[in-house]
Amino acid sequence: MDFGKLIERVKNICLSPQTEWPKIADEQATTGSIFTGYVMILAAIPALATIISSLVMGRMGLMFGVGAAVVSYVIGLVVIFVVSLIVNALAPTFDGTKNPVNALKVVAYSMTPGWVAGVFNVIPFLGWIVALLGAIYGIYLFYLGLSPLMKNPQDKSIGYTALVIVSYIVLFMILSFIFMGLLFGGAMMGGAALMK
Repeated sequence: MDFGKLIERVKNICLSPQTEWPKIADEQATTGSIFTGYVMILAAIPALATIISSLVMGRMGLMFGVGAAVVSYVIGLVVIFVVSLIVNALAPTFDGTKNPVNALKVVAYSMTPGWVAGVFNVIPFLGWIVALLGAIYGIYLFYLGLSPLMKNPQDKSIGYTALVIVSYIVLFMILSFIFMGLLFGGAMMGGAALMK
């Protein structure tokens, strides 16, 4: 793992996306290399920040924080993969070209500012505001990356972006509801059994 390259990519995609997207489009990559070399590392930032925040808040906060961090991390990984499938499937609808690796690239790299902003999760209440701002910037990055990676006309990127963002939100909400229900519903049932 070359952390120098990782940091350089984070810096470039956030500060100079217009020149970074064409470089990303030309790079050889696989689903595995994108996940292990980028997604799994950066997606851990908000999760670790949540755990640190929970340590500061105390024991009850720690249990909740670790559970929430693990669940959000897993959901994030699943959502990124599924949304990349949606991006790929929608490409012809917006006069683009299907390419599953490029679809994953545009989804994964556009998530960068949200993950980096997730470091502010160590500050309760303020953290989600900063993370939201990072996510909004990520939407803009996604918009910029569609045309170079999915080869759709630039004027079709707004509609493409809007449809993918709606899909992302719906998918994230459904998975969050399911996973949180399983995690915390099971924890509550276990706690009730211990009280008997």
